[in-house]
Amino acid sequence: MNVSQGAVHPMEAPPSQTEGAANLPLPRVRMKDLQGMPGTVGGLLLRVCQLLFAVVALCVMATTSDFPSVTAFCYLVAATGLQSLWSIVLGLADAYALLVGRRLQNPRIVSLFAVGDGVTSTLTFAAACASAGITVLIGNDLGACGSNHCAEFETATAMAFLSWFVALPSFLLNFWSLASR
Repeated sequence: MNVSQGAVHPMEAPPSQTEGAANLPLPRVRMKDLQGMPGTVGGLLLRVCQLLFAVVALCVMATTSDFPSVTAFCYLVAATGLQSLWSIVLGLADAYALLVGRRLQNPRIVSLFAVGDGVTSTLTFAAACASAGITVLIGNDLGACGSNHCAEFETATAMAFLSWFVALPSFLLNFWSLASR
């Protein structure tokens, strides 16, 4: 069988490596932080929007008199309450990082943020979907909006969807930052 073999031709090393620099590790090149990642102004803005929408959904739903009679609405109150707490804690962490000029790129912190954002955004989305289903049932199928608080239910559900919509980029950016290490 006639197969050609590759020949290795020795080359001289570049001068920078022969002067003792070969023993030093090469510096890592990092991408610039994207707005929306933890410790950036965009990240703080996302947290404030998450908090605002979740608190509005929580307050609107909690002020209706008959929300405890429907499990989906109780779930919405619990999920938006958890989203509010999570957003305020991470918003304070982002604000602190911006004030002292530190980056929140420690892999353990980023993994905690990614898991927390994933859990809270999933819970908020599920609660908003369940509440939307019950709101459609009450309004369209039963035609009982006159005796219920349909406008409040719809407002709280819309705010929960907006809270999820703003929480999703936080999760995706944290997850991407963690996965790109």
